[in-house]
Amino acid sequence: MPVTGQRVVRRTLGRRLTRLRVATGKSRREVAEAKLGISEPTLHRIETGKVPVTVANVRALCWLYGVDDSITEALSDLALGTSQEEWWDANPVIPDWFKLYVGLEASARRICTYEGEVVPGELQTEQYARAIYGAEQAVEAEAADRHVKLRMQRQSALAAREPQPRLVTVLGEGVLCRQVGGPAVLAAQIEKLREVAEQDHIDVLVLPWTAGAHAAMAGAFRIMDFEDPEDPDVVYLESHLGALYLEEDAEVAEYRRIFDLICAAAIPIADYR
Repeated sequence: MPVTGQRVVRRTLGRRLTRLRVATGKSRREVAEAKLGISEPTLHRIETGKVPVTVANVRALCWLYGVDDSITEALSDLALGTSQEEWWDANPVIPDWFKLYVGLEASARRICTYEGEVVPGELQTEQYARAIYGAEQAVEAEAADRHVKLRMQRQSALAAREPQPRLVTVLGEGVLCRQVGGPAVLAAQIEKLREVAEQDHIDVLVLPWTAGAHAAMAGAFRIMDFEDPEDPDVVYLESHLGALYLEEDAEVAEYRRIFDLICAAAIPIADYR
């Protein structure tokens, strides 16, 4: 599976280097004391995916960990990608905390989403997206255009992927009742949801009011699955000020359990009237 975007490559390389270090039983302090020219704080930043990584540093670490040539070459190739920008990396409109998500989205094989208030960005119409942005920010035509263009660009990038990722979206019924942008904009948005749900790789489900209390009442979340076993699946939680990325097995498993419960209570949008 191709790993996309410098932040995602850094994340992947950092995890693999951490795994190699732990397998040798070495602490970060011991690595720093090996006189490789890599300090303990620098190693921490490398392993947590915070900084670009040079090929020389990767080769030095692989030598210290006793890694064979094939793995050394593979990790060296990853190092080259830790400073290679994708379209979203240099985009000033995208907050830094969201750039990792865009990279993960571009690599995920499946994205499961629950939203109780708003249609998720990858399924929004242009007018719906513009109304959402206008509700969050003072409406300036130029700024609104930039944000809407970005959202449409994300949609295009996702639709152009081969193979196409599996998308499973559960919407609270309130999403389909709240007149974002007015009745005409909402009607067009619902029609788009019905159209995209006809594609084999997309499911759009509605959690009706009649379901009553449900497992996801704590709020929206996403689960992203990846083909490569070296890339752990991720739960993404977003706020107005940033985002939380959960990777621990128990954390991801709990959100899968919640998602399965709401899927069981939801109906396909084709059956929603």
